[in-house]
Amino acid sequence: MYDVIVVGARCAGSPLAMLLARQGHRVLVVDRSTFPSDTVSTHYMHQTGLARLRDWGLLDRLVATGVPPMRHLTFSYTGIYLEGFADPIEGISEVYSPRRIILDKLLVDAAREAGAEVIEGFTVSDLLFDDGRVTGIRGRAGEGPEQEFRAAFVVGADGRTSTVADKVGADFYRVVPAAGFIYYSYYEGLDWTFQHRTGFGEQQFGTWPTHDGRHLLSIIRPRSAFSEFRADVEGSFHAIFDAVVPELGEDLRARGRRVEEFRPMRYPDNYYRRSHGPGWALVGDAGYHKDPFTGWGITDAFTQAQLLADRLHAGLAGERTLDDAAAEYVKIRDEESHGTFELTCTLSHLVLPPFLHSAFTATAQSPRYTKKFFGMIAGGVPGHDFFHPDNLAELYEEVGTPAEKRLLSAG
Repeated sequence: MYDVIVVGARCAGSPLAMLLARQGHRVLVVDRSTFPSDTVSTHYMHQTGLARLRDWGLLDRLVATGVPPMRHLTFSYTGIYLEGFADPIEGISEVYSPRRIILDKLLVDAAREAGAEVIEGFTVSDLLFDDGRVTGIRGRAGEGPEQEFRAAFVVGADGRTSTVADKVGADFYRVVPAAGFIYYSYYEGLDWTFQHRTGFGEQQFGTWPTHDGRHLLSIIRPRSAFSEFRADVEGSFHAIFDAVVPELGEDLRARGRRVEEFRPMRYPDNYYRRSHGPGWALVGDAGYHKDPFTGWGITDAFTQAQLLADRLHAGLAGERTLDDAAAEYVKIRDEESHGTFELTCTLSHLVLPPFLHSAFTATAQSPRYTKKFFGMIAGGVPGHDFFHPDNLAELYEEVGTPAEKRLLSAG
């Protein structure tokens, strides 16, 4: 009998298991994958997420893998150009983009070291119930015999196609249709800094360095362009770089060498899903997912894992019921993620609405507010602070025009 069973051992599941095990709880974590293994991901990590790794004693271990730091970011939105970096957030002054084959193995190892039991290659086929309460899991490791494990609480950290969410009938209560698709791959021969460029014609590319001297290069296009794009992936991919920033497109053709296959991401809609019930909770993409445009997937997984671990520990210690603890976790998650969710859904359309276009245009003319912009993107400046009418009014007084001030008052 375990205190907690965690289904899914990547960026949400292993940290949750590790944190609970460090508190002395008996934890089992299972995953259908074996590690090290890769998964579809653009693997960007914000300062807030890195601060969690540092607090857990894992950041130095990640840095030792050779992942390069980034301390200068370049954003452009259809003619609006912003470059710089956020002030330190929780003492973190750089960002990283580690390969998932390295990061996820590091997290699984940390869960084991903390005392959690980890079973790799284990596929969950069903949940166990007792009077409507989830009490365990059923499944098998590889081709082995079916097994059952029981626990006081079960957590689904098994991603967007969560078996746990499916078996408990977790419904969706906030859904925003997905706007685009991604193709990405890895290139050698480039020395580019972080680039996040959105051009006219609803096309965007992003690129940043990762392990082994490689750069991840990705594009985003509207979902309606998917069939046309995949008819000539290589040509379509390069054409976006040529169109959005011609000099980078030329450099890519001259020096870039693609060293892995292209990977498509036709991700599902953006959503919030009911994420707690009798004996169960969901964490990470299993319960809350948004477009990867703003790169918050891994960081959100870390922060949610910490949030849920703290609440479950209180429940397991007898300070409250486990179900009440899980309910509070979901309430806080929804409150803290709302702003990022809404901004991400808006930006993912690759066309800025007039209010954001005006705000970002003015931001680009103000070094002070540009620093604030990067703080907002990184999670150090709340969106409601960045977009507060009083703050924008002050910005427009500094650089704006009467038309922009009227737009502010109307928006």
